[in-house]
Amino acid sequence: MKENSEKITQTEERKQRIRERYKGVSIDELDFIPASKKEKINRKDAALRVAVYARVSTDDPNQTSSYELQKNHYNDFVREHPNWNLVKIYADEGISGTSLNHRDSFIEMLHDCKAGKIDMIVTKTVSRFARNIVDCIEIERDLKKLSPPVGVLFETENIFTLDEDCEVLLSIMAMMAQEESHTKSEIMNASIEMRFRRGIFLTPSLLGYDRDENGDLIINEDEAKIVRLIFYMYLDGYTCQEIADTLTDFGQSTKKGNTVWSAGSILQILQNERHCGDVLARKTWTPNFLDHKSKRNKQDRNQYRKRNHHEAIISRDDFIAVQQLISNAKYGNKGFLPELRVITEGILKGYVAVNPRWAGFKPEDYYEACDSIVGDEYSSDETNSDVEAQSGDFDLRGYEVARAQFFDTPKSTITFSRNSITFSSSSVRKFTDCLYVELLFHPRKRIFAVRQSTKENRSNIQWAKMRCGRKIPAKISGTAFLPALYKLLDWNENCKYRITGQFVSNGEEAVLFFDIRDMEILIPADSFEGLMDGSYMTPLTGGKKNVLAYPKTWANAFGNNYYKQIQSDKVHIITDETGWNSMIEGKPYKEPDLHITAAEKRRNDIAYLTEHLKREEINGN
Repeated sequence: MKENSEKITQTEERKQRIRERYKGVSIDELDFIPASKKEKINRKDAALRVAVYARVSTDDPNQTSSYELQKNHYNDFVREHPNWNLVKIYADEGISGTSLNHRDSFIEMLHDCKAGKIDMIVTKTVSRFARNIVDCIEIERDLKKLSPPVGVLFETENIFTLDEDCEVLLSIMAMMAQEESHTKSEIMNASIEMRFRRGIFLTPSLLGYDRDENGDLIINEDEAKIVRLIFYMYLDGYTCQEIADTLTDFGQSTKKGNTVWSAGSILQILQNERHCGDVLARKTWTPNFLDHKSKRNKQDRNQYRKRNHHEAIISRDDFIAVQQLISNAKYGNKGFLPELRVITEGILKGYVAVNPRWAGFKPEDYYEACDSIVGDEYSSDETNSDVEAQSGDFDLRGYEVARAQFFDTPKSTITFSRNSITFSSSSVRKFTDCLYVELLFHPRKRIFAVRQSTKENRSNIQWAKMRCGRKIPAKISGTAFLPALYKLLDWNENCKYRITGQFVSNGEEAVLFFDIRDMEILIPADSFEGLMDGSYMTPLTGGKKNVLAYPKTWANAFGNNYYKQIQSDKVHIITDETGWNSMIEGKPYKEPDLHITAAEKRRNDIAYLTEHLKREEINGN
C-alpha cells in the first residue's frame, strides 16, 4: 500500500511541473518577428513567365476553329497583364485528356517547368488540363514542389493551385471531369453497340478497296492485285517477311503510301476478314477509359459478323486456310494445311498420325479418322476369349507375366505432360541412328505407336539428339496437339502420365508400342489429395515433386495372366495377317473441307502478278 501511495504522489508532482512549464511567459517579454507576406503569384502586377495550355479532344477539321479560338483568347488574356511574359502556347490536337500518353506538348510544358522556364500555367478548365483525377493531383503537387513553385490557373473554375485552400476544390473538379469522361465513354460504347446491331459498320481505309460516296467499300483493282499476291504467296509457303521484302523490292506502296513493307503489315492484311467480303465488328475493346489500351475481344463484348457485306477479293476458303496457317505457324508449321492421316493397312492399320504442329484437331477427329478404316472390326472384348495350352506345351495357367514397372531395369517409356513429351534413353536407342520418329495413336485400342521417320516427313518429331557420339532423348514440345490428346484420354492436365513400351520387330521393320493399360500417373505432391481419384492407388513412398500412382487393378497381381498377355499382344499389336507394312504412308481420312485455290493456279497467278509488278517498277523508273 505504501509503495502505491508513493507512486501516485510522484505522478501528481510530475504533472504539476508540466503544468507550470506550459504556463509560458508574457508576450511582452518576447521579440516578435512577423513572417513576410507571400506574394500572390497570380496578381496582375507580378512579373511572370506564363505558359498557356490548350487542347481539343479530336483532330476533326471542324475542331480547328475551337483550337484557334483558344489560342487567340489566351494571347489577348496574357496581353491584359502588362507584366506577364508569354513563354509559349502548348497545344495538343486530337488527344484525349484521360491519359498522358501521346500528349507531347503537355509533357514538353512540364519539362520546361522543371527546367525553370515557367512561373505559371494558364488553362481554360480542369478538364482541359487532365480528366484523370490521379494525374491532375499528382502533377499539381509536383509543380508545387519545384523551386520556385509553379502554379496552375484554371480560368473557368477560378482555381489557382498555389492558394492554400485549393486542393480540396481541385480534387472535386478533377473528379467531376473524370466522371464526365466516363459518362461520354459509356454513351459512345452504347452508340457503337446500336450501330453494330443494325449492321452499320465502320469502314476504315483498306488495301484493295476504295470508298464510294456512301462510304461503302468498292474494289480498287490495282491494289487488289497486291492483296491476291500476298494471300497466294502465303498459301504457297512464303513467310510474311519474304512477302514484305518482295513488295518492297518492287517499289509497291502500302495504303498509307509507304514503300517499305514490314512483316507486321503483311500479317494485318492476311488477318483482315474484309478481304473475303465479310465484316467482323468489335475485334478489340477498351477495358479502361482512362488508359485507352485496347485488348483482343475474347467474348468479353458482343461481336457482330456480316457475311458478304461487300465484294470479295479473296475467296472465303482461301481466307480460312490462311488463318489456319497463321494460327499454327508458332508451332513450326510452314506451307501446308492441316490434315489427319490414317494408316489403311498392315500392322498399324487404324492408327492416326499425330501432327505435332497443328492445334486445330479435336478428339472426335481422331475417332473419325480411325473409324474410317477399322469401322466395327475392332472390339474391346476380343481379349476376353479363353486361351488353352497346346498339346506338348507347358501348362502355364495360373502364371503371370510380371510387369516391367516392378523391375529396376532400363525401360522404354514415354512420359506425357500438359505441354511436352519425353522418351526414356532406352526408348530412343531402340532405333539405331534414328533422330526423327512419327507418333501414331489408335483411339479405340488406346495404344501409341512410334516408328522411324525422316526430317522431311510433315509429321516428324525429333525425339533424340547426338551428344559426344551418344544418342540422348530430346524434349518434345506438345503445346499444339497435347491438349486434344489429354481431353481424348480424359487425363488431368496437372498430372504427368508415364507408359511403358514394348518393342517389336520383324527383320528391318520395327515399331515401339505404348499401351495405356500399362500407365503410371505422376501427381504433384502439393496437390495430391485434390487430384487423386479412386481408380489409382499410391506406392508406399513418393518423391518431393510428384507422387507415383498405379492403377488399382495392379493391387492383387504382379502382372497379366500368361495366356491373356500373349493374346493381348497379338490383338493389340499384330492385327493384319497379310504382312507388317509398318512403314506404309498414312492417307487423309476425308477430303478437305476447304476448297482453296489450286496450287497450280496460285503459282501461275504469283508468276503473272510478280512479272506485272516488275514491269510497273521498270516503267516507273
